[in-house]
Amino acid sequence: MKIDLFNEIQNPRPWSEGHEQQRFRTAIEQAKLADELGYGCWWQVEHHGAGEFSLSSAPELMLTAISQHTSRIRLGHSAVLAPARFNHPVRVAERAATLDHLSGGRVELGLTRSTIPEWRLFGIDPEAARSQTQQAFEMIPKMWTSDRFSYSGPDFQIDDVPILPKPLQKPHPPLWQAAASPGSFADAGRRGVGVLGTTIWESAERVERMIKLYRAAAEQCTEPVGSFVNNQVAYFTFVHCAETDEQAMRNGAAAAAAWYTVTALNFFEAATEFSRGVAEQQRLMADQAKDNLAGQFFRDEVAATEGPTDGQVLIGRVVSGEEVSDEEIFEVLSAQDSLIVGSPDTCRRKLRKYADLGIDRLMCLQQIGSIGDEEVMTSIRLIGELITEFDH
Repeated sequence: MKIDLFNEIQNPRPWSEGHEQQRFRTAIEQAKLADELGYGCWWQVEHHGAGEFSLSSAPELMLTAISQHTSRIRLGHSAVLAPARFNHPVRVAERAATLDHLSGGRVELGLTRSTIPEWRLFGIDPEAARSQTQQAFEMIPKMWTSDRFSYSGPDFQIDDVPILPKPLQKPHPPLWQAAASPGSFADAGRRGVGVLGTTIWESAERVERMIKLYRAAAEQCTEPVGSFVNNQVAYFTFVHCAETDEQAMRNGAAAAAAWYTVTALNFFEAATEFSRGVAEQQRLMADQAKDNLAGQFFRDEVAATEGPTDGQVLIGRVVSGEEVSDEEIFEVLSAQDSLIVGSPDTCRRKLRKYADLGIDRLMCLQQIGSIGDEEVMTSIRLIGELITEFDH
C-alpha cells in the first residue's frame, strides 16, 4: 500500500490578514516535505463556492506550482469536475498533458460528476452530468493518443482536430474516478479506471465490500476507456499523528474530525444527496441483471444487516441539523476505524488494517480543520517514517 497525501487547502475561520496566501504557501511546504519523505502522490481536489471548506478552486495551478518545488512525488488531480460547464474535455486533456511535461511525467488524472451545489453554481443539469462525465472519460485518453481527434456524441462534436500537447507518459497518465457510492465504484471498474473513495464515514467492513465490488467490475472490463486498465483502489481518510495518543488529542484531532464532518455534509447538501442516493439504490436493487454488481451489493447488504451502523446514525443526526458534540463524533468514527489518529504505534496499527483491506493507495488528509501548521508538518513527518513498512 502506497501512502499519499490528500489536500483540500481548508481555511477555517477565524481568518487573519493574509490567510489565503499563507494557506497556499503552507501547502507547498507540506508538498516539499512529502516529496523528501517518500510519499507516493499529492492529490489535490477541485471545489467551487466551498467557503472555508476548501480554497482549491484552481487545482491545476496548485499542482503546477508544486511540480516546480518537487522532483519525485506524483501529482494527482482528485478530481477534475467533468461536466463541460466546469471543464471542457479538450481543456482537461491539454492542461493535464502540459502538467505532465512540466512535472517530468508525474500526473495522475481523476474525473468526477461533482454534486448539487456546484452543478447549481455553474448552471448544470444534474441529468446531463452523468452523460458528460462518461463522454469525457471516452474522449480524453483518445485525445492524448491520436494525432488528430474526432468525436460525435450527445454533447460534443469534434471533427479532425489535433489536440496538443501529448502527455510525456506513454501511452498516457493513469486515469481515476472519484466515487462515494457502490454504483460509482462499479462504474469506475467497468470503465477500467482507478477508484478514488473515502473512508472517513465508512466502517472498515463496508470499505472491504466496496473494494470487492470494484475489483469484480474491473475484472470484467475488456474495453477500458483508456489504453489500459488501471485496477487500483485509493481511499482517503483523516490522519493525524503525534508523539503520543494524548498529544494527538491535545492537537485538536477530535475537533478537526467533527468540523470536517459538519462542514462537508453542509457544503455537499448531504440531506438532498441522501435522498438521491436512496432513489438510486432502489433503482439498482430492482434491476436483477447478472452484471448489475451494484444492485447485488445493495441486496446483499440489506439481507445481512440488522439495522443502520452507529456511523450511519451519526451522519443522519448531523444532516438533520442536530447539534452533536465534537467528542461524540470523534468517538463514533474512531470506533468504526474510520480515522487514523494517535501515536506512531497507534497509526501503524490502523494503517495495517487499511493495507489488509486491499487498498492500493491510502490518501492521508492531514491538513484539516484548525490543526496547527506545525502540528500538521509533524504528522506528515511521523507518518512519512512509516512509509517503507507498507510500500514494498
